[in-house]
Amino acid sequence: MPWNNQGGGNGGGPWGSPPGGGGNGGGNNPWGRPPGGGGQPPGGPDLEDLLRKGQERFKNLTPGGLGGGKGILLGLVALGLLWGLSGIYRVQPDEQGVVLRFGQYVRTEQPGLRYHLPSPIETVETPKVTRVNRLEIGYRSGADSRRPGGGDVLDESLMLTGDENIADVKFRVVWKIDETKPEAYAFNVSNPPATVKAVAESAMREIVGRSQIQRLLTAERKVIEPAVQELMQRVLDGYNAGVKVV
Repeated sequence: MPWNNQGGGNGGGPWGSPPGGGGNGGGNNPWGRPPGGGGQPPGGPDLEDLLRKGQERFKNLTPGGLGGGKGILLGLVALGLLWGLSGIYRVQPDEQGVVLRFGQYVRTEQPGLRYHLPSPIETVETPKVTRVNRLEIGYRSGADSRRPGGGDVLDESLMLTGDENIADVKFRVVWKIDETKPEAYAFNVSNPPATVKAVAESAMREIVGRSQIQRLLTAERKVIEPAVQELMQRVLDGYNAGVKVV
């Protein structure tokens, strides 16, 4: 905003100057603080003083000051402690802990609160070794049984007998993880349920292919189950799959 500076050397400025010219009153700013003066506004805090005190208090909270050697050392110790505690884990009653060191199996842990070296040195997997699994071959129960055909899966159930007849065979496989070899189940087979299903169907076809249709329907019917179970277990053990056929 323009103004006129009249009256010579008193330098009134936009705020004007008190009558009578110089002395202590010339050139006051709007807060009443003399230019170049070192005091603080009447009734208000000194921001520079507050900032300086805050910095001093913050430095006192960090031993050796911010970035000091002692403070860095304490921070590293705290991080190392947290990293070490990350190795604590729990194995549930129906599980076993399979511990790996840099990806290689080293030990099996029983249920309870356990510890392994923190990742990435050691990791753990916990397969459920007591869970009983069921596979249906040649049919599907439950919701699938409402579909046309009564839940039959003919491409699985129709098998050729030794005397070149067609037998419609539907059966269920019950299996679980071998508690003595949970590490084999965890790492040797990529898809254990699919492997068990394929082995079961193959074993049943082999046993049926050795028999005649009449004997399958009568005398040999009770012999099929243990024969298929034994053959399945032998094949799965050959794969070192860590599976027990129940």
